[in-house]
Amino acid sequence: MAYGRNEAKDWAREHMRGIWAAALTPFNPDMSIDEAGLRSNLRHWFRDLGVDGVFIAGKQGEFFSLTLDERKLLFRIALEESRAAGKRAIMSCSDQNMDVVIELAKYAEAIGAESIVVHAPVLHFLKAHDETVYEYYKYISEQVNLGIALWSHPDSGYLLSPELCARLADIPNVVAIKYSVPREMYTKLTRLAGDRLIVSTASEEEWFDNIVELGWKLYLCSSPPYLLQTAADRRMREYTDLAFAGRIEEARRIRDSLDPVRHAIKSTTPKEKPQAASKYWQDLLGQAGGGVRRPMLQLTSAEKDAIRTAFGSCGLRLASAGTNAA
Repeated sequence: MAYGRNEAKDWAREHMRGIWAAALTPFNPDMSIDEAGLRSNLRHWFRDLGVDGVFIAGKQGEFFSLTLDERKLLFRIALEESRAAGKRAIMSCSDQNMDVVIELAKYAEAIGAESIVVHAPVLHFLKAHDETVYEYYKYISEQVNLGIALWSHPDSGYLLSPELCARLADIPNVVAIKYSVPREMYTKLTRLAGDRLIVSTASEEEWFDNIVELGWKLYLCSSPPYLLQTAADRRMREYTDLAFAGRIEEARRIRDSLDPVRHAIKSTTPKEKPQAASKYWQDLLGQAGGGVRRPMLQLTSAEKDAIRTAFGSCGLRLASAGTNAA
């Protein structure tokens, strides 16, 4: 490791910056992991799209349908490819079973990973959750020296309050949070604990405003960095860099120009099939997408037709090599 437990916050402040994407897991037709496809995707994102880091084996990556060995394989691939490109990777150790969380966290540390992320657990029957969640993250933090990113999302059945997050920020190796909450909550947390905790959210549509208004330096993270961009059309990277440089109006114009692409994706994604729709968009971009594992549902032919039509008219500029629109 590049740092000790008590140096984790300083390390994160220096290195957890820029655009980090949450990887979908590509599968072969037999539903095995498409290792070559994932490596190709990561190389394309790092080299051609300007992605700074990757979030591996999370909900976008269908971790809930993966075996422990498969999740460890994804960790190794992400670590190898990010290192080769001079980029970063954060390993998702989220699980309802604490033993699985700890096994994955210790494995990540053993192979030389730099950071992990852990989703707040689903807590059945509880009428309050603050002490339970605090002890949950405190226990995980004591098992490894790695920097830990918290992750609060409505999927848990509750949201971590800004006050609880600020308390968790006092744990030495709690360094960041993916805070999928209303803007007023993450704005409050940024003001309460922004000096101790890197606050981010997965909304690309709010990313520009968060750079300008809240001084954020990290997008952590979802699929837009590789769905909204191509090697010939890096508008998310462009508006991010312009905003970081203080060229706000130029950045705003480029940010706004992506609205047709955002609408094309959002308007054709079936409510029950987010991963399947994103993977088909990847296929159209020439990336490795493929199908989804149960319990997720595959797209119908009609749904693919709608996505393909929207893709063709959204104004995203394609690389000269073309796309796979099968």
